[in-house]
Amino acid sequence: EVQLVESGGGLVQAGGSLRLSCAASGFTTDDYSIGWFRQAPGKEREGISCISSPEGSTYYEDSVKGRFTISSDNAKNTVYLQMNSLKPEDTAVYYCAADVGYYCSDDDINYEYDYWGQGTQVTVSS
Repeated sequence: EVQLVESGGGLVQAGGSLRLSCAASGFTTDDYSIGWFRQAPGKEREGISCISSPEGSTYYEDSVKGRFTISSDNAKNTVYLQMNSLKPEDTAVYYCAADVGYYCSDDDINYEYDYWGQGTQVTVSS
């Protein structure tokens, strides 16, 4: 079974940076996508970025474009989300998600993936 584990969250000041990690296991194919989502208290879950394998195409929601960067280290089976210029409104639990046989795109940033991690808390203070 595919398993995902997020890490790297924490408390930072506005303008600071964090790098989140999503460690994946259980894949039997190179044809899959990984998405990053976040959910703040009282708000809907929001897709913010995704990356597809094997081509490595990346996509971003408008609110994080130019600030967040998604990348992958295939040797480590890990996807990263580098978050710069953090704002208080970025405060949320961040999740990674995966699906096989799917190529993510910028018009499908909220695609409903089959597999999810447990999340990691990001808090940005003013």
